[in-house]
Amino acid sequence: MLLPLFAEVELTKDIPEYNLKKGSVGIIVEHYQMGDNQEDGYSIEGLIDQDTVEVSESQISLVTKKSKENKVFV
Repeated sequence: MLLPLFAEVELTKDIPEYNLKKGSVGIIVEHYQMGDNQEDGYSIEGLIDQDTVEVSESQISLVTKKSKENKVFV
């Protein structure tokens, strides 16, 4: 599924190499279409300061109004 540029997404799993936790939110700024049997990739901005993080499609999901309502802010 092609996710739209500038969509708000959240991580579906931890990314330990960047110390990012599941549920962290960022914005899609680039899409990388991959070949056969490979997941598409995305560059996500806003997860770490002054840089983007490259992830595979299975590592992110769109943030919806419902998922925002279910978040607990401390």
